[in-house]
Amino acid sequence: MTTYELPPAFLHELGAEFPSDFLSTDPADLETYGRDWTRVFTPAPSGVARPRSTDEVQRLLAACQRHQVAVVPSGGRTGLAGGAVATQGELVLSLERLRAIGSIDRAGQTLIVEAGAVTQAVHEHCAGAGLTWPIDLAAKGSCQIGGNVATNAGGVRVIRYGHTRHWVLGLEVVTARGELLRLNGALEKNNTGIDLRQLFIGSEGTLGVVTEVTLKLARLPERAEVLLFAVADMQKVLALLELCRKAPFVIGAFECFSEHCLRRVCDVRKLSRPFPVETPYYVLLEAEPSSPAGLDTWLSSPDVSELVAGGTLAQDNQQRLRLWQYRESITESIGASAFPHKNDIALPVRALPTFCRELEALFAERYPDWEICLFGHVGDGNLHVNTLKPPDMAVDDFLRHARGADDVLFALVQRHGGSISAEHGVGLLKKPFLHYSRSPAELAVFRDVKRALDPTNLLNPGKIFDL
Repeated sequence: MTTYELPPAFLHELGAEFPSDFLSTDPADLETYGRDWTRVFTPAPSGVARPRSTDEVQRLLAACQRHQVAVVPSGGRTGLAGGAVATQGELVLSLERLRAIGSIDRAGQTLIVEAGAVTQAVHEHCAGAGLTWPIDLAAKGSCQIGGNVATNAGGVRVIRYGHTRHWVLGLEVVTARGELLRLNGALEKNNTGIDLRQLFIGSEGTLGVVTEVTLKLARLPERAEVLLFAVADMQKVLALLELCRKAPFVIGAFECFSEHCLRRVCDVRKLSRPFPVETPYYVLLEAEPSSPAGLDTWLSSPDVSELVAGGTLAQDNQQRLRLWQYRESITESIGASAFPHKNDIALPVRALPTFCRELEALFAERYPDWEICLFGHVGDGNLHVNTLKPPDMAVDDFLRHARGADDVLFALVQRHGGSISAEHGVGLLKKPFLHYSRSPAELAVFRDVKRALDPTNLLNPGKIFDL
């Protein structure tokens, strides 16, 4: 793999053409901005650039092209695939200073924001108008809109609203040459050839740098009830989902997690258990009922009683937040109590019960000392598979074995027609396994598109695939 450095002529140009605080080579900044949440790769950037405008991004990338400086675009660095990691002396381009949030267009229900705007700040900005940008992530307090776009972020409400790409009307993107593309604006309809906007969404900063986004907004739900159910097995989880799809309410979220996850959350967060008896799985349902009576009638039906071993309905906002804590605290709790190896997979929803049985049997046979914590957005087929390092195993040994376990896991995913990455992306972490989800012909197209937009391979080089 190529190792990069910042040429003296490039440093001289930045010093002459940009503000004094534009570039940092401070070791603490290099450590902070050179990594993401994976904590697997050692950060080794040569510098961190922090522009304040799209114009500065353009001029920076044009300079990088002239001096052949590789760039790693960086947002909130909450990614879990190594997509924003700089390991080979690249220049990190942080978008954190591009945080402007515009005025809401109430007639069109749109909002223009800069790429560095924090997702939760956008939610709060919209809430006063009774609107929301409906991409809801556990990392929303620190992740940024540009990063959401670059990774096509999913989250807990995909079953209701879809992915990020469904809620982006327009983009401003700077290419590797420093050219500015203004794509689609605030248009709902624009049938004039290839939709270049969708090309950049989910491309993980390998094709261009997003600097501004026109968001499509939705109405905030007037009423959302939160329920938690104890369920005996994944087959019943899916039967409950099917029952919910026919119920007198709209499903806002349908989340599932295992007993292993619940135990970690209760231990770390010091929460009381929601039910007196343990069950293998738990389902958190957020429902938007047409009437309270309709929800009550549905809950008391024999069909529901046959599928759940216990259930609770939040009675006020405090209880709603408490039930969501059981789900949204899982990643933090696992990380605080063990060293996890994380995987994010997608499967056809119908395949989940068989897949989970086969996964548990495979790991019980090959890795009997490893604890598996399963959770995810089961309503859209997305499972997060966390394998936890045994206490007496060294981290390096565990990571080495985990890579072998990934081959076992991804081969099983492939057999069931799934994807090795549902929402985290590919980055560096999943790149060696991409063949389980993408054919040689598809990868050849990927490379053709990359060469067309970034012929010298300077934008996030080495991520997703190699040229």
